[in-house]
Amino acid sequence: MNAYLQIHPDDNVLVALQDIPAGTNISFNGHNIQLQQNISAKHKFLINNIEAGAPITMYGVLVGKANQTILQGQSITTENVVHDANAFHEKDGSLEWQAPDVNKWKDRSFMGYQRTDGQVGTRNYWLVIPLVFCENRNVSVIKTAFEKGLGFSPAEMYNEQVQDLVSLYKSGNMEAIKNYEAGVLTETAKRNVVFPNIDGIKFLTHEGGCGGTRQDSDALCALLAGYIHHSNVAGATILSLGCQHAQVSILQKSLKKLNPGFNKPVLVYEQQKSASEFAMLSAAIKDTFLALVEVNKQTRQPSPLSKLVIGLECGGSDGFSGISANPAVGHTSDLLVALGGTSILSEFPELCGVEQELINRCESEATSEKFIRIMRAYETQAQSVGSGFYMNPSPGNIKDGLVTDAIKSAGAAKKGGTSPVTDVLDYTEYVTKPGLNLLCTPGNDVESTSAEVGSGANVVLFTTGLGTPTGNPIAPVVKLATNTKLATRMKDIIDIDTGTIISGQHSIAQMGEEILEYVIKTASGEVHTKAEQLNQDDFIPWKRGVSL
Repeated sequence: MNAYLQIHPDDNVLVALQDIPAGTNISFNGHNIQLQQNISAKHKFLINNIEAGAPITMYGVLVGKANQTILQGQSITTENVVHDANAFHEKDGSLEWQAPDVNKWKDRSFMGYQRTDGQVGTRNYWLVIPLVFCENRNVSVIKTAFEKGLGFSPAEMYNEQVQDLVSLYKSGNMEAIKNYEAGVLTETAKRNVVFPNIDGIKFLTHEGGCGGTRQDSDALCALLAGYIHHSNVAGATILSLGCQHAQVSILQKSLKKLNPGFNKPVLVYEQQKSASEFAMLSAAIKDTFLALVEVNKQTRQPSPLSKLVIGLECGGSDGFSGISANPAVGHTSDLLVALGGTSILSEFPELCGVEQELINRCESEATSEKFIRIMRAYETQAQSVGSGFYMNPSPGNIKDGLVTDAIKSAGAAKKGGTSPVTDVLDYTEYVTKPGLNLLCTPGNDVESTSAEVGSGANVVLFTTGLGTPTGNPIAPVVKLATNTKLATRMKDIIDIDTGTIISGQHSIAQMGEEILEYVIKTASGEVHTKAEQLNQDDFIPWKRGVSL
C-alpha cells in the first residue's frame, strides 16, 4: 500500500493514505519532501512552498487559497487555508463520453414490481401519511396496530434488556445489573405471513403542513406526492385534520401533475369531518386492510436494468471519500446509465467549485441554464442570512481532512461519474429522463436522501467515511464505507467496504462493478440492507430555507 497519493497531475498537495510521522522524507516526481509535522491519514500536505494568496489545487480544480506561507511537507488546515473555488458561467464546452463496456449486463434483469405507469419497484410498500403534524399521533396509533397485528414490528431486543434489568432490580441484585451484558441479536428484515408479497407498511411523520409559509406546504405536498407516485409504493392512506395549509386538494393536484392517469389506491380521512377520532381510525384501518389484500396479489417479475433509478448520496464524509467510495459509486452510475438506467446526484452545496464541469456535461443549453439559475439562487439565499456554501463542512468532515467546502465538493461530485447530465431537477421534481440527473437538495444527509427518493430513486447508494445509520422508509439504502477501519468498526450499519481501493486490492472500476451486482441483488429482494434490517426509516422534508 502506498503511503500517499496525488489525485490529479495538476494538484499541489498529496493525500496521506496512512499516518506518516514528522521528518519522513518522501521522493515525489523529482521533489524531496521532508514532512514538517505528523500527517494523519486522509489529510493533505504541500508538494512545494507556497505564499499567502496562492491557490490550493486538488482533483485538478481550485479548492482553496493559502492565507499564510505554507511550507513544503506541511499539512493544510483551516488555520492556513480558506475556501476558494472556480467561478462558473454559461456552457462553453461539450462532453464526448466514452461509455464503459456493459456487455456482461446487457441481458441481465432484476426481479421487480411492475406498475401500470411503466415504473418498476424494488420493494412493495403501503404508505400511511399525515398531511399535517397534528395527525402524527393518529399515524402512530395505526402504526402500532398494523405492525403488531401483521408481524412487521421490529425485534424488541431493547425492551427485553430493560425487562432483564427490572427483574434483577426487583430481586435486589444491583451487582448483577452493573455487570449486565446484553446479548447481540442479528436482526433480519421481517416478512409477514398474512401478506407475503408486501414488504411492509411505512409511516411518514413530519413537522410540517401548517404554520409555515404556503410555499412550505406546497413543497411538502409535492414531496409526499412523489412518495405516493414512487415505484416502490402500491398505495397510501392519508390522514388530514382539515384546516391546515397542506390541503388534500393540493396533494391531489401534485399527483395529477406527476401522472395525469394516476390510478393507485389513495384512501383519505379528514378528522374534522369524522364522527370521532375512533370512527376515523377504525375506518382507516379496515379500508387499509382491504387494500392490502389487493396489493398482496402483486408479485415480482423479471425487469430490465434500465428501470433502476439509483440515488447517489454521501454523509459523514472523510478524506478518503473522493478517492474510494465516491468514484466507485460514480463508475456504478456510469454502468447503469450505459444500460439505459437513471441516477440522481443531489446536494448542491457540495457541487461548489465543480459547477463548470457539470455545466459542460449538460446535454442541452436549457439544462445547463436551469442548473446555473438554481445554483446561483441557492447561494444567494444562503448569503442573504450571513452564510454560504463555504460553511458546509461539518466538524467531523474537517477533522478527517475536508478543510474547505471545495475540497469536500470536488470529492463528492465523483459520485456522479463521467456521463452526460440529461436533466436538472429542482426540489420535488420527479425524474423523467434516463441518464444522470442533478437534483437540488441541501447537503443534509436525511433531507437529501428523502428528496432523492421523492424524485424516484428506488435504490440509494450512500457513501460514508465517518459512519452514519441513515436509511429511508421506502427505498433500500446501501451504505458504503470509504475505509476498511470504518467497515470493521461499524459493520452493523455498513453494507460494502470500498477501503480495498485505498489498500490497492481493488481498482475503482472493479469496485464499481461489484456495487452494481449488489444493487441488482438488493433491487430483486435477495438482499436487505443494514438500514432496512435496523428499520432506519429516516424522513425529513426540506423547508426551502437555508440548510447546507
